[in-house]
Amino acid sequence: MERLRARLTDVGFTVEQVQVLLGTEAHGALLRNETTPAERATRDGSPLSTLVRLFSLQRPEPAAAVSAALPGQVDELVDRGVLARDGDVVRALVDVRPYGDETHDWWVVCDLTPGLDTRPIEVGPEHVLGISEASSSLAQLTVPGPSLRPTPRFGTSSPFPATGTGDDVPNRGDSTRALDLGTGCGVQALHLAQGHDRVVATDVNPRALWAARLTAELNGVDVDVRDGSFWDPVAGERFDTIATNPPFVVSPPTGDRLVYRESSLATDGVVRTVVAGAADHLVPGGWCQVLGSWVHTDEPWQERLGGWVGPTGLDAWVVQREVVDLSAYVEMWLADAGVRHRPDYTARYDAWLDWFDAQGVQAMAFGWISLRAAHRDVPVLRLEEWRHEVVPPVGGAVLAWAERVDALAAADDVLDVRWRQAPTLTQETFGRAGEEDPEAIVLRLGEGLRRAAQVDTVQAGLVGALDGDLTAGQVLDALARLLDRDPEALREQYRPVVHELVADGLLVP
Repeated sequence: MERLRARLTDVGFTVEQVQVLLGTEAHGALLRNETTPAERATRDGSPLSTLVRLFSLQRPEPAAAVSAALPGQVDELVDRGVLARDGDVVRALVDVRPYGDETHDWWVVCDLTPGLDTRPIEVGPEHVLGISEASSSLAQLTVPGPSLRPTPRFGTSSPFPATGTGDDVPNRGDSTRALDLGTGCGVQALHLAQGHDRVVATDVNPRALWAARLTAELNGVDVDVRDGSFWDPVAGERFDTIATNPPFVVSPPTGDRLVYRESSLATDGVVRTVVAGAADHLVPGGWCQVLGSWVHTDEPWQERLGGWVGPTGLDAWVVQREVVDLSAYVEMWLADAGVRHRPDYTARYDAWLDWFDAQGVQAMAFGWISLRAAHRDVPVLRLEEWRHEVVPPVGGAVLAWAERVDALAAADDVLDVRWRQAPTLTQETFGRAGEEDPEAIVLRLGEGLRRAAQVDTVQAGLVGALDGDLTAGQVLDALARLLDRDPEALREQYRPVVHELVADGLLVP
C-alpha cells in the first residue's frame, strides 16, 4: 500500500488532477453517473487515464496498460482483492477513489459505484458506500481535533481520571483519542487522524472493516479498526471526539437490509441508541457528533429529541436541517437500493407506507446532533430548525457555540461581560433611496449558520460599539445618556436581547 500510495501520487491520481484531465463537462457528467464524456477524455493511454478508466469508469483495461500504470503491483493488488485479471485484461473489484481536503490528497477504498450509465443498481447487503453527501456533511460538522482547537477560555480542560491499564487508559497523559463509530469505508477516520493521537474505527460489516483497513493503510494512517455493534467494541473507553453517520434509514423490518444504511432497531432507534451511550464514552469537554434522522409523530420533534438528549447530562445542540414527506422518503431509498424498476416496486412502496402508518410516523427529518461533556449542573439544550444557508466548515461554529454557552453560564449578569461583535458580522440597511434614516437594519453572520437579526437603532448602536473594551451595560448606559432614556429601564429592556445576540453568535466573548 505504501508503494501504491507513492505511485498514485506520482501519476497525479488526485481529485484536482482528475478534474483537470476530464474537464468540467466530463467531470460533471461523471458526478451524475454518466461515463461516456469521461471515456472520451481518457483515450490518450497515459497512466492517469488508465487509472481513471479502471477505477472511476469501471472499464476493463488491457493488462499491459494497467501494468504500465502500476508497475510491479498488479499481482499484489489481485492478491489483496483490489483487482482481478481476466486473461489479457484487468478490472477493478473495488473503487480506489481520490479524495481530499484543503491540505491532503487521500484515497478511499469502497465498493464500485452502482448504476453507472443507467445500468440497474445492484448492491448486496454488505455493500460499502464511498464518499457521499452525508459523509461530507459529517466531516464538515465534526469539530477540529484537540491539537487544532483554540484554548477554551470558559470550558473545562481537566483530564479524565484513568480507569484502565496499558493502551486502554482513556486520554492517558497528553494522548488524545477519537472514535469513528460505524466507519464504513473509513473516510471519517482520515479526518479524525488530523488533530488526534489515536483513532479507533468500528463497524459490524466485515467488508467495511476490510475496506477501512485498506483505506487507512493506503493513506499511511494508523487506525485501530474493530468489529462490533454500537458501543460494544469500546466498552469502558473514552474519547475526545466521536463522529458517527449511523445507519439511520427508517424502514420496515422485512427483506434484505443494507448494512451501511439500515439497522434492526425500530424506527429511529439507532440514533437514539448512539445518543444514549455518548456520555459514557467522552472525556470532560469531549464531543460526540451525529449525523442522523428521526421520525415526526404527534409528539413535537423538540420534545422527542429533548427526551433523548436531556437524560444524557450533556450539553446538546440539535439542528433539524430538513423535513421530507413520507412518499418522497420512500422513493429516495427504494431508488438507492435499486428497486425502482423491479416488478415488486409498487408493492414494496405500498408496504413501506403501511408500516409508517402503523408506527404513527407522519414525516422524516434529517439533522445534526452535537453533544459535549461539559459536566455542568444543568446541561444546556438548544434544539432548533435551520433550513437556510450554511457556510462550511461547521465544526468551528460548533466550538464557538460551546464557548458562548460557557461564557453565558459563567456570567452573573450578561451586561457585565465585555462582548464583541462576531468577526464576520455585517450590517445591512434598507430604505427608500435618499432617505436619511433606514427603514430596517439587519445584522448577518458570514459563516456557519448564517443567522440574521433585524434590530432597532439601540441594538445596532450597542453591537457597533462592542469591541471588547466596554461591557454591554456600559455601552447601554452611554446610549441611554445619548438618547435621553432611563439607564435602568434600558438595561432591563435589552438584557434578554443581549443574551439572545450571544446565544445566536452575533456577539461573542
